Amino acid sequence: MTVELSRSLRADAADNRDRIVEAAYRLFAAEGMTVTMREIARQAGVGPATLYRHFPTKQDLAVEAFAEQVRICRQVVDDGLAEPDPWTGFCQVIERICEQNAASRGFTEAFLATYPELADLRTHREYTMGVIAELARRAKRSGQLRADFTLDDLIVMLSAHRSIPGRTAQQRRTASRRFAALTIEAFRARF
Repeated sequence: MTVELSRSLRADAADNRDRIVEAAYRLFAAEGMTVTMREIARQAGVGPATLYRHFPTKQDLAVEAFAEQVRICRQVVDDGLAEPDPWTGFCQVIERICEQNAASRGFTEAFLATYPELADLRTHREYTMGVIAELARRAKRSGQLRADFTLDDLIVMLSAHRSIPGRTAQQRRTASRRFAALTIEAFRARF
């Protein structure tokens, strides 16, 4: 009887944790990192004490909620670097990062150092920026990327992208694609 009760409690705790992570991701994606822990608990159908037992800080919750986005982002930059033509790879990275960020406002905020002290996000940010820097060097050498491009330009682009308008996901995706196209043109070397 005790073993069954213990398994039932563990399963219930795991279900609570999953609901918290899912609610956090959904709210962070829609509203950004300003959403409160109390609102996340409410949306997950748990009490604040349950939420804090699983995730003592919002930062801890953000790392877990954005684990899949970190994986996708890493794949995006790795794919860009693997592209034989550096300009094509660079453009693909811009397009796919914009697409990902249109889907999740909170991920962009976390990536841009809302929580710089979190080792997981800091490590991801350093890796991503390092790969993009290498891709930019290659694209400059090929003569297709502006010679004066810096990683700060990418940060400006990501910051501006956070303000993409649109009430629906489709409107945000459409605006994001347009923004990416304009950004790529701005980064293109002029002959």
